[in-house]
Amino acid sequence: MDDIMIRAKDLSMMFNLGIDKGFSLKQGFVDLFDPKKKKDKSKNNFWALQDVSFEVKRGEVIGLVGCNGAGKSTLLKIVAGVYKATKGSIEIYGNVCPMIELGAGFDMDLSASENVYLNGAVMGYPEAFIRSKYQEIVDFSELHDFMDVPVKNFSSGMTARLAFSVATVVDPEILIVDEILSVGDAAFQSKSEQKMLSMINGGTTVLYVSHSVESIMKLCTGVIWLDHGHVVKMGQPEEVCREYLASIGQTI
Repeated sequence: MDDIMIRAKDLSMMFNLGIDKGFSLKQGFVDLFDPKKKKDKSKNNFWALQDVSFEVKRGEVIGLVGCNGAGKSTLLKIVAGVYKATKGSIEIYGNVCPMIELGAGFDMDLSASENVYLNGAVMGYPEAFIRSKYQEIVDFSELHDFMDVPVKNFSSGMTARLAFSVATVVDPEILIVDEILSVGDAAFQSKSEQKMLSMINGGTTVLYVSHSVESIMKLCTGVIWLDHGHVVKMGQPEEVCREYLASIGQTI
């Protein structure tokens, strides 16, 4: 493996914007007798990623930059196993901890305390392990007074605190982070960055999406610039970020 943790080759992901709304027997019956439907389906095809190839070595922190709709989140979800690529291949060598969507794995009607155990189970942690780490999770989240409150009553910042605290209770081999550090107050953002840095220094491999170029340049060892599903450039953070910003009329 040569210390390779992620190897992607010619990844392509297609969505059909017309038929990915859910299937029903009624809709299927209508489509069966409507030739126009069959002809029009291909017109709704949207390629979120096309022929994306890259490798990430152990301990590298790779940032993904690009405008909304560039394919960054889609790529992370393929790496996390949420999506199966339409074409191409992805090889993962290590356990993956995805922090892609706030509250993913949470039951909004359950309390924060109950969701700690639920989310831990979703991530594959034994109950005994979560029990032993429970206080550490609460302390990091700083939600001591809210652990018995249903998560549906949390702000997005509080949800981010809880999600981040559970996800980082151990040092995963591969950490996937999508904008979650941009939620919450400045103090917790700084605390989360320090936690990420300690994980990185411990050898954790990271894929990191953020619209904060400053954060990308501070945390990452390399950057992939995506645009409309294509790789525009890969390389050193400062060089790639400078060119990316120039393309949208900004400067570092």
